[in-house]
Amino acid sequence: MIKQFQALLFLFTGLSASFAQTQFSLEEAKSYALENNVMIKNGALSEENARQQMIETRGMGLPQINISGQLTNYINIPVQVVDASGFNPMAQPGELMEFRMGTDYAASGTFQVNQLIFNGSYIVGLQVASFYRKFEATNATLSKEEVIFNVIQAYELAAVAKENKLFLDSLVILTDDLVNKQKAYLDLEMMLQEDYDQLLYSLAVAKNASLSAQIQYENAIALLKFSMGYPADQTIDIVDGTTELMSKHALKTGAITDNLTYTMLTQKVELSGYNLKNNKAASLPSLNGFFQHAYNAYRNEFDFFSSGEWYPQTLWGLQMNIPIFSGLQRHARVQQAKVQLMKDQNELQNLENSLQFQEMQYRNNLRSAESRLALEEENLALARSIYEKALIREEIGKSNSILVTQKYNQLIQAQAQVVGAKMDYLTAKLQLDKLYNNILSK
Repeated sequence: MIKQFQALLFLFTGLSASFAQTQFSLEEAKSYALENNVMIKNGALSEENARQQMIETRGMGLPQINISGQLTNYINIPVQVVDASGFNPMAQPGELMEFRMGTDYAASGTFQVNQLIFNGSYIVGLQVASFYRKFEATNATLSKEEVIFNVIQAYELAAVAKENKLFLDSLVILTDDLVNKQKAYLDLEMMLQEDYDQLLYSLAVAKNASLSAQIQYENAIALLKFSMGYPADQTIDIVDGTTELMSKHALKTGAITDNLTYTMLTQKVELSGYNLKNNKAASLPSLNGFFQHAYNAYRNEFDFFSSGEWYPQTLWGLQMNIPIFSGLQRHARVQQAKVQLMKDQNELQNLENSLQFQEMQYRNNLRSAESRLALEEENLALARSIYEKALIREEIGKSNSILVTQKYNQLIQAQAQVVGAKMDYLTAKLQLDKLYNNILSK
């Protein structure tokens, strides 16, 4: 047995050396994902876009100042036609007189200011723009939660797969050591070839299980790198085991109103309320003010920069628009907004009912997983003890290979049950944490 433990120690040391790549604890993996995952980057960009939209909307209520200029060259001066009798009393009735009026060149420069004084939709728009920024911030947080949820799930899967790989590798070493020892008995014809072949079969099964466990671990690591936004062609290792992960208990109680999806839908209801207010505000009068100062010049030669005359023109005014009748379009839009608001309120109520059901389900799942895990770990310890005793009996000739193989299969089954129980426990804990908005550090 001393040699077996030395072999196991060598195995663990070798595995530690082979995983001497970039190492991540769960918290480090989460921090890396928050900085590098594409979904989180896009969430931050959407939040910045909402901020710029708020600035754009606010700018609509500030003075709009423009300077414009125009130069016109009349290749053919427009012809004007008037009744000839206005200039010649002797003209025949219906006789027309034509003449050209204007200059070959005309130029103008205008300075104009427009100011929104009152508009109901603009007031609502300011409220919506400010709220929309908050809405996008919640959406960005929801993206962060989804990313971190995936990172934790992948990390936990990798941790379970890694420990399962180490366990199965230890069985390979134990079985291989037994095969080497029994080979001497076979050579001395102190055991049957059939019994020895049974041991070889058990060794082959153990190696195959170890290979499958290695593939599962590599797949879990690949999923973790994808969730983190880590380069797929670079290697990483995890440092937290299932003991550390399971020690981070889930919230046993909490408020479903803290759930981010619930918060998001609540804000969607509020946005629908603003949409209703905006459609109602469209029926209110609007008032705009304007100021304009312009200079105009007319020339028969292109000499606008000489001492010729520029004629100023200055004006200001107010413009009011009072909606009277729109063919019932505004009324229909208001009714549509009301319907949408009621639909969103119904969806919020339905989500609340769903979250209440999930709360009960996840808490029951967590309690069941805790009990099952404790039982399966006891069974695994018992199965391992039985298997090791069977190995000892085989070494001293008091057992046979078939019995050893049976105990080995029993141990493998017990380990598989523990793996499943750990994943069920970690999944139930993670789901409850997400339900209560406990995924992200507060």
